Order: sequence, then structure tokens, then C-alpha cells
Amino acid sequence: MSQFKSEFINIMVERGFYNQCTNEQGFDDYLYECEKNGKPAIGYLGSDPTGDSLHVGHIVPLMMLRWFQKCGHKPLALVGGATARIGDPSGKDKLRPFLSEEQLAHNNEGLRKSFSKFLKFGSGPTDAEMVDNWDWFKDINYLSFLRDIGTYYSVNRMLTMDSVKSRLEREQPMSFLEFNYMLLQGYDFCELYQKYGCRAQIAGSDQWGNITSGTELGRRKYDVELFGFTSPIITDSNGKKMGKSEGNAVWINEEKLSSYDYYQYFRNIGDAEVGKCLRIYTDLPIDEIRRLETLKDQEINEAKKILAFEATKICRGIDEANNAQQTAIQVFEQGAAGGDLPQINGAAGMGILDAFVEIGFVSSKGEARRLIKQNGLKLNDTPLSDENYRLTAQDFIDGQAKISQGKKKHGLIKLG
Repeated sequence: MSQFKSEFINIMVERGFYNQCTNEQGFDDYLYECEKNGKPAIGYLGSDPTGDSLHVGHIVPLMMLRWFQKCGHKPLALVGGATARIGDPSGKDKLRPFLSEEQLAHNNEGLRKSFSKFLKFGSGPTDAEMVDNWDWFKDINYLSFLRDIGTYYSVNRMLTMDSVKSRLEREQPMSFLEFNYMLLQGYDFCELYQKYGCRAQIAGSDQWGNITSGTELGRRKYDVELFGFTSPIITDSNGKKMGKSEGNAVWINEEKLSSYDYYQYFRNIGDAEVGKCLRIYTDLPIDEIRRLETLKDQEINEAKKILAFEATKICRGIDEANNAQQTAIQVFEQGAAGGDLPQINGAAGMGILDAFVEIGFVSSKGEARRLIKQNGLKLNDTPLSDENYRLTAQDFIDGQAKISQGKKKHGLIKLG
């Protein structure tokens, strides 16, 4: 029996997305009334354009917004062109570097691309819209902002917020600029309410203080109840935050990471995380997920392949998912060199250390040397023992040589 009246919250609970809500019953009632009357609720997810792509760590609230849209509601994707000029202090030890106007514009386009992979944009009643808070902050008068907004904020309460308190407890400096961040995000929420009728913010749990900044401002200044709804921080069985692969971000945009590497990230998820990841990173029906997460031993690998394919299909499309899957079969099951592996150009005489650095498997020649001593690097599936080895014409089979780090990282050196 469903715990909630609204379809959206029931899905969030069932799939493991629900962490905290500012008013659970009130939000449920609001969504249910919207669903019953066929009038979409409006909710937003914000992301500052500090980079030109989102990564796997951002997908959890993004998938929440995807389900929000699937339930007949309208998502707003907010890029923080203004707030990126300050930097969110949440979870940070120091002030973020300032970005140029050109870099911010470039990053905005990258975020639009990331959002578009998960949401349907358009002009329909439930189609997503992308908005930029720079549009309303760029002409604001500072004294007017202090008078109209600052009067609703208590410094005493701001000092108790995790983003501020943790920095002070660690005795790490926090600029007045960063201290203003929660005012700006609170203002965003109210601006979206006034412009679009937006009453919900969806985010990760680390944004709780910024979210409640907006709900409080809405209540005190506009006499409206706004709702905050957060996801938990997703961790693996070791308690490590998911979203990184051997120290590197798993990027959503293909310019930053190949579809094959994206597929392999999910294919290599630990056994204990398979059910959790199927619920969060795919659209598969919950009954199918329950079946897959009961698989044991070798059969769990079939569930991992389905997870990798379905996650890649959402992010990169079905053609890229098929290509990545086929490459993985060629590399791991048929022993061949798949066409979607990362590639570099090379020739006879190329130093093997240079090859591993250039393809990005190691950050330095020193790291490559250490791995060779541990039998961790291979050329055409044969472990390397000579750190000074240079490629010969015989290493290129059908115009390519295969290099590998461990059992899961493979790449090609193309002759030419």
C-alpha cells in the first residue's frame, strides 16, 4: 500500500531518493492536488556553472527531477550565472577561483547539454525550461537588496548552518562574499516562485541550509509555503561518495568522457551497490530491479551489464549504449580490441611510458614505472617488464597496439 498520495513521493521512497523534506505532508498534498487536477507542479534544481559538464555525483537530484517530469510536473533547470561568481561554501575549504565571462558562458552551454540528457526541454506545459539567475541579479541595487531581503535573515541562525559552522569549527577563513551565498539562493527560490509559480526545490542533502534559506524567505516575505526535498549522499559499501572513478570525475558530457568509460564505471560497481544503483541511475521498473538484485555470484555480472547499459542509454542514447556494450564484449569476452576504446596515435620507436601518460591511464612516467614493477601494465595483453621499452612494427596488429592498465582499463595506439 502506498505511503503517500502523490505518485512522485512514492517513487522517490521506493527507489531510495528520499532523504528529507521541509514539510512532508504539505508537499505530498500539493503534488497530489496538482496530479489530481492535471495541473503540473513546478520544481527546480540549481547548479552553478563552475565547470562545463555535470558528473555522476550530480545525477541523483537530476534523476529526481527526471521522475518529477515523468509524473506530469514541470522542471526548471537553474544555472547560477550569478551565484557562480561567489561560489557555494557548502563542503568547501576555501573560496572558489573567479571565472571569466567567457568561461561562464562556455560552462553554461555545457550544463545545458548535461541537463538535456535527462530532461525533455520545450514549450509544453511539462517541458523543462532553463533559467539563469544572472538575469535577475545583474541589475540589482545592493542597498535595495540589503533592505528588502537582508532584513529577513538572522546572522545568529546563519552561523548555525553547516556550510558556515563547519568552516568556522575548522578555523578556516570564510569571506563575507561566501557568507552571502545562502541569501542569494534563498532569493532565487522566491524569484522562481514569483516568475513561474515554482514551489519546490530538489537537491542533494548538502544543500539543506541553502534550501531552508529560501523556504523561510518565502514564508516571511511572501506568505507562501515553499518546499525543499533532498536526496541522500550516495555512498558505496566502504562509505565512499560515489561519482569518482580512480580519482577522476565520471563526466556526463561525451567531450569529457567516452561512452565506453561511462559504461565501464557502472559495469564495475561493487556487488553490494547493484540494487541501489539500478533504482537510482536507471528507469527500469521496480519489479525488474527486485529480480536483478537477488542475483548472486557470477549472475550478478549480468545485472551489472544491464545497469551499465541502462545508465548509458539515459545519458548517451541507445546507439552509444549499444556501442559501449559491444566494445566491452569484444574486450572482455572475446579478447579483441573494441572500437570504442580510448585511442592515441603512435609509431614504432614510441616510448611505452609516453604512451601510457598520453592516453591518460597514468599521470606521470613515475607512476607508470611503479605499475610496471607491479606487473600492472600490459602491451597486447602481455605484462610489461622493461620501463624503457619502445614500440616496434611487430607490436602493431592490423595497424593498432592494445595497451592495458590492470584488468579494466584498455586503450589503442593507432599506427600513423
